[in-house]
Amino acid sequence: MYIKRFFGYFFALCCLAGCSTVDIISGDKWDTEYDITTAGAPIQLQYGQLSDGYGTDDTQHNIAVLLPLSGDAAPIGRTIRTSVETALVQRPNKNLAVTFYDTTTDLSETINTVLETKPEIIIGPIFANDAKIVRAAKPSEIPVLSFTSDATAIGDGVMTMALMPTNGVESIIAQMQSDNIKHFIVIAPDTASGHLMAGAAKSANELYTPTLNGIFFYKEKDTDSIKNTAETASMNQARIAAHTRARTVLSDIITNERLTTTERANLSTQLEKLEKTETLGTLPYDAILFLGDGEDTKSLASFLRYYDVGARDIKFYGTTMWDGSDIASDFTMSGARFPSLTNSSPEFSVIYEQISGKTPNHLAAFGYDAINMAIGMIYSDKTNATYLITPNGYIGTSGLYRLTPNGSSERALQISELNGTNTPTVIKKSVTDFTTPIYKINASDVKITDSMDLETPGIDPDDYIFLPEHLRDKYSSKIIGANARETKNIKRSQIVAFLPDEDSEPIKSENYKPIKHESISRTYIDEYQIEE
Repeated sequence: MYIKRFFGYFFALCCLAGCSTVDIISGDKWDTEYDITTAGAPIQLQYGQLSDGYGTDDTQHNIAVLLPLSGDAAPIGRTIRTSVETALVQRPNKNLAVTFYDTTTDLSETINTVLETKPEIIIGPIFANDAKIVRAAKPSEIPVLSFTSDATAIGDGVMTMALMPTNGVESIIAQMQSDNIKHFIVIAPDTASGHLMAGAAKSANELYTPTLNGIFFYKEKDTDSIKNTAETASMNQARIAAHTRARTVLSDIITNERLTTTERANLSTQLEKLEKTETLGTLPYDAILFLGDGEDTKSLASFLRYYDVGARDIKFYGTTMWDGSDIASDFTMSGARFPSLTNSSPEFSVIYEQISGKTPNHLAAFGYDAINMAIGMIYSDKTNATYLITPNGYIGTSGLYRLTPNGSSERALQISELNGTNTPTVIKKSVTDFTTPIYKINASDVKITDSMDLETPGIDPDDYIFLPEHLRDKYSSKIIGANARETKNIKRSQIVAFLPDEDSEPIKSENYKPIKHESISRTYIDEYQIEE
């Protein structure tokens, strides 16, 4: 029953916790807060630097590793198992026993077997439900380095090595602030993780200068849902209606009014320019934050371009879910920015590839860091909690990170920009220490959020055409598509009127012909490797 089983579910939700009280962790009180203002140089997490006394005593030490080594998630488990074995190959120790257990079967029974061996630390499991079972069954003093990022599954000594998606959300919104973005919208998958990450964006809205103007959800890999979401987010109907209204006004004036030669020529020129476009009006945002994977994002961006919203006008941003996806080679997404982890250290990558024949991914790196931390804790002269949860953090194979008293992790991220090649350009390197806190969002502040209608003062067609002074009142238009609440970015006083239903009746004019939109069909490839 103890087949080897390992790894972590890369995304879900929770957020990091930035504690600021002054109690230093003592004993194994895992939920005791620490003073982040004392953060100094991080610990370099490599063998030979963990403890001078590594492997010199005669005490038998025991580490249990809980991973899925059978069933659908077995490939993930084998990935992490290889990273653990890589670490053990680098520096074997006869007094250290590392035993792998399969979590695919009855985990409650398996954890009882594990506890009988009296492990000093447990690595794994991956999934939230499994982590909850382990948390409930284990004695409080046994630490657990899991791989779930579900906030409800960690705590009480159960920590996570996984990257918290909210780290990525906050990192990229902080970058938006640096890019002088004023207003942005969120387009997210209609999943538990998507709603939580949207909640993180909503929390960041209160901490950073860019203002959130709308939240839209779509069904993953669903062409119709993606298309409809892009159409709504682009204000396509309102912009078409504004365009129609402007063309109608110009056409009616040219047809029905007595004009000077100059006036007629001016209005005709405006009408000719409008006939080359399909929409009118600017959008109430200058950036879009995509919270889905690379494939869905490419599809959304394609539909948005179809609805006349391009990367030249609106800045595109993403999350760590873009890292490693084929969106990197899409030249139409050039200029889009997203957060990512640094590449794994060359030393680890070389040995891992020699053992497995494969290039390690970030999840493999998390497993490697976990076993290094576990061994470092065992041979440290500090208490388990003091060693594992240090404000200084660690430099692991994927850069700087630290574990927090509530069990979540904080990982430093770099900001990359797509350039049409498979190698995005790093425009901002990740920080190298925690002397200045990286994140402001607290996990308890992040709530699941629903969609948020686009906040906009609407489009006034009169703003985009120039009429003779004596005709302006006669041909004045009404604001189209206005929608706003009392928020810091749009005041209700900005709304003048809504376009009545009768204003959208078919236009009858000799100079106007409606443009027919062709239907669009897209094919999608599901690239998810794991789902919980």
